[in-house]
Amino acid sequence: MEKIKILIVDDESRMRKLIRDFLEREGYQILEASDGVEAMDLFYADKSIDLIILDVMMPRMDGWEVCKEVREYSKVPIIMLTARAEERNELKGFELGVDEYITKPFSPKILVARVGALLKRVKNMDGEESIDAGGILVNKTAHMVTIDGKTIDLSVKEFELLTYFIENQKIALSREKILNNVWNYDYFGDARTIDTHVKKLRSKLGEKGNYIKTIWGMGYKFEVES
Repeated sequence: MEKIKILIVDDESRMRKLIRDFLEREGYQILEASDGVEAMDLFYADKSIDLIILDVMMPRMDGWEVCKEVREYSKVPIIMLTARAEERNELKGFELGVDEYITKPFSPKILVARVGALLKRVKNMDGEESIDAGGILVNKTAHMVTIDGKTIDLSVKEFELLTYFIENQKIALSREKILNNVWNYDYFGDARTIDTHVKKLRSKLGEKGNYIKTIWGMGYKFEVES
């Protein structure tokens, strides 16, 4: 069975080694890059990368630029590492299509757990079923969403969020419940992370974005307009 391949991008060699050692113990195959330019060279050269762990502050090409360019070509899961704990940086990462966000310093064991959980969620989305709601068709096998037959491009997290909404139609969902089910771990960030994702998802859904109703002071509800 082919090993899962993970690209670690960080300009600190000790940080790369720390992450690599813990991930290799779990059986992952590791590629390393010391800056964004090197990371993109590896990304274009190897189409079998399953996940990217990406630092923000790097020479030549920073993590934001790398993430933006990767997302032009691929939905590969991205975990962003940063030394900055400021909320606006976290929201910027999610806007660019980051799937997970971890602030330094962090426990390597927690990182390994996040990697495993994210890969598992991506794999689980490869089920055989498709779900349809008001002209929105979610194909889990192909990890594809179409609206009235036209394909729309969603990040992994946006795909998971839309799937969760559709599978819980007409149910009022609190932000806490959405975090627990879509992010799948105890999330300590601001709940406005969800609002950022919902705003972007609504935009991509066009007129059908209106199916996602805001419940003020609580969260959201997905309901197809009759």
